[in-house]
Amino acid sequence: MSNPGPVNREVLDAVRAALRERADPARAAGAQAYMKSTLPSLGVRVPEVRRIAASAASAAPFESGDQLRATVLELWRTSTVREERYAAIDLTGSRLVARDLYMLPVYEEIIRSGAWWDFADGVSGRLCNLLQAHRPEMTDVLLGWSTDADFWVRRASITAQLKAKGSTDTALLARVVEANLADPEFFVRKAIGWALREYAKTNPGWVAAFVAGHASAISPLSRREALRRINGKEG
Repeated sequence: MSNPGPVNREVLDAVRAALRERADPARAAGAQAYMKSTLPSLGVRVPEVRRIAASAASAAPFESGDQLRATVLELWRTSTVREERYAAIDLTGSRLVARDLYMLPVYEEIIRSGAWWDFADGVSGRLCNLLQAHRPEMTDVLLGWSTDADFWVRRASITAQLKAKGSTDTALLARVVEANLADPEFFVRKAIGWALREYAKTNPGWVAAFVAGHASAISPLSRREALRRINGKEG
């Protein structure tokens, strides 16, 4: 990673203040229970967190990708509530770093230290952008992630092309899925079904053939999710 540079304190302060102004204690307890999290929640809804992050970044624009990275990592690492981590992820949606390979270590830290589906899935679209911009480098990364000891990292390798549609690298998708077909972990099996179901919106024939070709290895959960749209159970 390049020099992270100085933190944008205006953005940090604005995000933290706005989140606490919009806290909903009645909703917070339910949100924390739903996420099965020890990290407290403020009860701020995800769309509102997104608006708060965007407003803070607009009012005090980042001077560089390095400053954005430093700010995101500071907010992530010092977060005391779940919404601060959501805001950190939202800040990475800036066009300033959409194709910036130096963001990869940031996303990896979020996946590994967040260790839950909302955080891992929160950066899947960012990984997709990097894959489109740096296909050789990211292909190697995702193949490595597909056999990582951390199942959240493996899940991220599978979900990295959820938004790729016609730009999906089917050879890569097949390899990361095949590497995890035998995994009993629910979140990995769910990710396999999700990734295949999304691609079925673009190429249902490929997905049907893939599932049929791996009939003896794919879990019932992954199979059911993968074929949901093809079988007419999803509009």
